This record gives sequence, C-alpha cells and structure tokens, in this order.
Amino acid sequence: MTATRPEATQVLGGADTHADTIHVAAIDALGRDLGDREFPTTPTGYRDALAFLVAFGALTVIGIEGTSSYGAGLTRAAQAAGIAVREVIRPERSVRRLQGKSDPIDAYQAARAVLSQRAAAAPKDEHTEAIRALNNARRSAVKARTAAMNQIHHMLITAPTLVREKYRPLKEKALVNALAACRPSTKDPTSHGVLTALKTLARRHQFLTEQADDLHQQIRDLAQAANPHLMSLRGVGPATAAQLLITAGGNPERLRSEASFAALCGTAPVPASSGKTTRHRLSRGGDRAANCALHTIALVRMTSDPRTRAYVRTQRDRGRDHAEITRLLKRAIAREVYRSLTRGLAAPELTDLRPARQAKNITLTAAAKALGTYPSKIVRTELGTYPDCDLADRYRQWLLAA
Repeated sequence: MTATRPEATQVLGGADTHADTIHVAAIDALGRDLGDREFPTTPTGYRDALAFLVAFGALTVIGIEGTSSYGAGLTRAAQAAGIAVREVIRPERSVRRLQGKSDPIDAYQAARAVLSQRAAAAPKDEHTEAIRALNNARRSAVKARTAAMNQIHHMLITAPTLVREKYRPLKEKALVNALAACRPSTKDPTSHGVLTALKTLARRHQFLTEQADDLHQQIRDLAQAANPHLMSLRGVGPATAAQLLITAGGNPERLRSEASFAALCGTAPVPASSGKTTRHRLSRGGDRAANCALHTIALVRMTSDPRTRAYVRTQRDRGRDHAEITRLLKRAIAREVYRSLTRGLAAPELTDLRPARQAKNITLTAAAKALGTYPSKIVRTELGTYPDCDLADRYRQWLLAA
C-alpha cells in the first residue's frame, strides 16, 4: 500500500512482532486505517518500517508488542529516530475471538491501543538487559548444580556397599572433590559404572559452581555500576540487587509512586479483617521474584541487624505473628528500595577506610576486635563488596580516635 496522506496528518503506528518479521500499521488521529505492511526483522527492515509509517504523515508514537523480546530491535530503532514508543499488551481472548486474529489485525489493534491510551506504558529499560541475561544464566547454572547434587545423593543410596560406605559420610564440598578425583578402576562392573557416573556428576557440579561464581561476580559489578546506593543498603547483595533492578527496569511505569512499586513487589498491605479481628495479610500478587528478593533482605536483617531485631521483639510483644512482622518489614524495605531507585542517591564513601587503617598500622584482627565484628566483615566493608554502612560509620570514628 502506498502512502498518500499529507505530512500534516498526525499518524499513530502499531506493530505486531515475530522472530523473523514485523507487521506495522498506521492510523490517523480519528482511528481510520491508513495502511499496513510486513518487514523483516533486520536493521534495514526496521528502517523501512519506520519510513513506511512516516510517509503517511507526522508519526508521533508507535505501539509495539513485546518491546523487550521480538520487538526489541524495532523499539531501539524507533527511539533512535526520536519516536515515542509504548508497550502494548496482547489483546484478551474475548477480543480476539470476536475480531479474529492476523498480523494486520494485531498491528492495527496495537495502534488503536495507543490512541485510546490503553497502551500508555513506557518500553522496558534495555539497560537492565545485561543484568537480566546474566541473572538468568546464573539461575539456570545454580538449578543444574542442585540437580547434579541431588543425583549424587540419590545414586549413593543404591550404590554398592563399598562405594556407599566410602563416600556417603562426606559433606557436600568434600564429597564433590573426592568423587571428581576418584579413579573408577574397580573390577566390579557395577561399582565401576556407578563410580563413573558419580565422577561425571561431580565434575559437572564443579564446572557449574565455577560458572555460577563467575556470573555472580559479573552481576555484582553491573549492579554496583547501575546503582551503588542500592548495593550499600543493609542486607542487599548482588542477587537481590540485580532482581530489584530487573523488576524496576522491566516496569518503569510502576515507579510513579512508592505505593505503586510496593504493589509491584507484592508488599502492599491487603485487608484481612473479620469480625473483631483487624489485620492485614501478605499480598500474593506482584512480581514474585522481586517479592522473594525483599523477603531475603528481611531475613538477613532479622538475623544480623540490631535495629531490626529490636523492632521484631517490639512487634512480638504487641501480639503480632511472624507473617505479619515480615509483611511490615518487607513494606518498609520496599519504601527504602524505591527511594534508592528513583532519587539517584549517592553511595556512602568507603575508599578512605583501608588507607586510614594502614596508615596507623592497625591489623584487621585488631579492628574487628575493637568493633565487635569479624575481620572478613571489615574487609568487605573496606572493599565495598558487601558494605555495612553502620559499621563503616563506627569504623571511621574509631579510626579517627585511634
């Protein structure tokens, strides 16, 4: 179809995306069809698709299905050309059942979703895609490692007596190292086969451990660079920080308020009152991975943070149970994380701690003893890998007074 509309016509675009093709459609401000066409998912195809839409008039915005999947290439091309992009949710089944489904129909529906303001969400933040990719790879490596360890334990249960009695008493790390270094040269074919399988699984476990550790380090570096203040919060490690950044980057429209972000993370209070009982319960909605990250942070603080432990004791004295206390903590942590994600807060300065300690010839052991902590925690705070901001403040004051 050729473009015949004047340049003054306001054009809204829509795109139905697939692995190998994209189908774009254009409508005017009144919702009238202007034209549609299919293009390949190549850089040239993206340019031609945008040129096709622009030929109808002034292209102001384009709605794209799957801006973080099949539509990622077109999204980047549109944003580079200065065209606003909106994330389009696929139509409900009832709509597709009534109107039918085809690539042109879906493309026009995407454009009309933009016109009706049903598609008002900004596209996914592609800057978190590297963290997302590394996080997914690490999770699959950890899952496969766990499966290998479970196979080892199950295989030892039915292994021949000599094999079982030799290896079953060993703990996980010692067991993996022993099996990986064993030589299945026994004359018994059953023992030889079982030991060969166990050796293979142990080496697989070692490989996956190295892979997971390497990915963990890369995730930590990217999370630290993306939001150093978030990594400085108590209880926030590389895995939890990465998940919170992924959730925030994948749902930028949900960062419009603290309450919206809390609902996204499944920590918004849900009324659960009945009769004389007035209470709230944990939300079962939202991003469950983000909710798990907040839950992990809450557990860390409940075990290692003196202020959190005092708060838990106070809430228990008031008659609240563990689930209710956890909900309150997760809601408070969501508030803290939201401020870190949206306000561009600066991370606390830690680079002065190690030079100050070394200048006074103070050992890590002496510093840890004076501050009532462990040397490893001093090291992590000095290097900023797992910093404890409260400890850093006490450490700095102690160094100045030493």
